Amino acid sequence: MKKITFLFLLISAFAFSQQSALDQKINSIIKDKKATVGISVLGFENGFTYHKNGNKKLPMQSVFKFHIAATVLDNVDKGKLSLDQKVSLNTSNLLENTWSPLRDKYPNGNVEVPLSEILEFTLAKSDNNGCDILLKLLGGTQTVQKFMDSKGVKGFQIKYNEEVMHKDWNAQYENYSTTASAVDVLKKFYDGKLLSKKSTDYLMKVMLSTSTGINKLIEQLPKNTPVARKTGASGKNNSGLTGAENEIAIVTLPNGKHYAIAVFVSNSTETAEVNCKMISDISKTAWDYFNK
Repeated sequence: MKKITFLFLLISAFAFSQQSALDQKINSIIKDKKATVGISVLGFENGFTYHKNGNKKLPMQSVFKFHIAATVLDNVDKGKLSLDQKVSLNTSNLLENTWSPLRDKYPNGNVEVPLSEILEFTLAKSDNNGCDILLKLLGGTQTVQKFMDSKGVKGFQIKYNEEVMHKDWNAQYENYSTTASAVDVLKKFYDGKLLSKKSTDYLMKVMLSTSTGINKLIEQLPKNTPVARKTGASGKNNSGLTGAENEIAIVTLPNGKHYAIAVFVSNSTETAEVNCKMISDISKTAWDYFNK
């Protein structure tokens, strides 16, 4: 019995020292940075958790497109929507002066495309017009809030769409999440607790194809590492303040195991390069921890 207790204490001490080393490295990355940085890491198979400002409510920006896409697919699972149904694109929903690869593809509108195409543009390319089209189909942000609430997702709030956020800088702060909530919802998603198997597999595939933010979480990871992710960014306001530079992801390790990571950089007066480098360095530190 004493041997077992001693072994347990030895393992616990080792785990604590490893976590302390991780914490030290992360502290050195964010030290002296003029920003609030929320970080959460969750090992799926071993239950490892790490949080730094993990319960701070920080603006999500386009990270919320993951929650919106999941809600759309919940409606698909329930037969309320279909990925094959046609959606009309026109000048009223292809707004100018916003990030929209969908508008770039269909500049004149007057076309019907399948819902799946809008969802994929919204999630993998972070299309703002696509996002608001999805929200309109759902009946508004409150549908997303209700779905997340029903799945026990805490520390999450969605109130405004992309159009409103573009008109009012402060609106982004009403669309918040904690990083602890972000890794929790990714684990629920991975475990099949949000959606059907078919929808889970489909959403995972779309997230694995994300093309935005290559200078953030994936920048320093080995090439071809499977990372299912969603980025978010506010840009700067007239005062040079960045409201949000974010990313959430499920990372697959070489041994086939997984972890979720969420890094939210908020209210930063650093350059965009510094903000993204922080995310990149934190991601590499977490990767090294799991691959030691």
